[in-house]
Amino acid sequence: MKISLHRFLLLCWLPLVLIGATSVGALAAAPKLDGLWKGPLKMPGGELEVIFRLVSLADGNYFATLDVPLQKVSHMAVKVELHGDTVMLAAEEAGSRFTGQVAEDGKHVVGTWHQPGLDAPLTLTFFTPPVTAASAKVRLTPPYREEEVNYTNVAVNLRLNGMLTVPAGPGPFPAVVLVSDAGAHDRDATTGDYRLLGTLADYLTRRGIAVLRFDDRGVAGSAGNYAQTTTEDLVTDVQAGVNFLRARSEIDFSHIGVIGHGEGGNVALLTAAQPLPPAFVVALAASGLPGAVVAAQQQAALLRVQGKAAPQIDAANKQQQALLEVVRQTTDESQAQAIVANMLRQNSPDLTAAAAQDSATKLTSFRYRYFLKYNPLDHLTEVKCPVLLLSGAADLDVAADANMIMLTKALRNSRDLTSKKLVGVNHLFQAPPAEWALVGGQPKPTFSPVAQETIRAWIVARSLK
Repeated sequence: MKISLHRFLLLCWLPLVLIGATSVGALAAAPKLDGLWKGPLKMPGGELEVIFRLVSLADGNYFATLDVPLQKVSHMAVKVELHGDTVMLAAEEAGSRFTGQVAEDGKHVVGTWHQPGLDAPLTLTFFTPPVTAASAKVRLTPPYREEEVNYTNVAVNLRLNGMLTVPAGPGPFPAVVLVSDAGAHDRDATTGDYRLLGTLADYLTRRGIAVLRFDDRGVAGSAGNYAQTTTEDLVTDVQAGVNFLRARSEIDFSHIGVIGHGEGGNVALLTAAQPLPPAFVVALAASGLPGAVVAAQQQAALLRVQGKAAPQIDAANKQQQALLEVVRQTTDESQAQAIVANMLRQNSPDLTAAAAQDSATKLTSFRYRYFLKYNPLDHLTEVKCPVLLLSGAADLDVAADANMIMLTKALRNSRDLTSKKLVGVNHLFQAPPAEWALVGGQPKPTFSPVAQETIRAWIVARSLK
């Protein structure tokens, strides 16, 4: 699972995002539960789809995983217990579980979802994914050229691996480099079955824009260690990609831009503040506030979605600030981890020692400490090229209004600045669930068509100029 840097703190405070157990419980013989089970979990202020995958093992036990697509949870291990027709699926390190009974038809499990502060009815329904080209490992040839590429970040002598897609025809074409959100992602920014950057690359290339997307440091064929990088370090990776495109004959040298998502949006903006900047930048859900402020906003937003009252949110914010102060002020890493783990267990008594230690390790890591003190507005007054800022009104990770206001002020020297907030779009730039495409009769997360077309039209308009 790829968890964005911005969400580490949320995982420690909110049990909604589950950390799966690594063991599998003892099971009775029947009924058979192999396959995919999904259901709508009603939360205060909304609904989340949860998906369990169960696979029977030779010893009679089950291996199980959990997906919560809207929370970016993918393939998290779950403990399974089966007693007669009663099933328990537990993420015990997070203190959350589902208990239900298998219906006579064997296709439904009716029960209750339990987590601290919430008991909600939940019915899981067995479903079989449609046989698609992807599932059969057969892929239709796209109407454009694909090329596996390697290039070097000369500044640090680092080899990067990626994919260049070029529209049909002689060109030259406008082009973009895609940059993923915080966390070590593959070139498609894959989260579960959703491919944020892969989907956007396909959309743009089919419509006349060449796209370079690359595996982050330490992922697939790219060298390096992402865990030890800063936002400034990642700028050099993007510059290497832009320089690679400038040397390609099928690319329009004067219309090469950068599109970044989340932290990648901040990387894209900072790239435009350097010498030899890209021709334009598109920043999707970029931060305009310091990391510590963003973390506090994230927690408050999710607590409001869960229906928590203002006093509860204020109390949680005070606990969070106390914890972050320890992270910032305690320079000895082992000492900081011990203090943070103890604070987490005091604030969440159901949290196990192992889970608390794991969270404390992440919270005191180099990358998270860097995130807390990072100011995304530094150097943005140096940006002169056209910029498109896009944010989603339903983004719980990076609040649209507060962050876009700050970025707009800092980018006052851009000669062509456009900012838009898209209704119903979340941090992953997915359309509202009601608008998801049906694949084999099942709704699948969809990159917002409005966002895609807004990006394409804006780039083409700048290229025509």
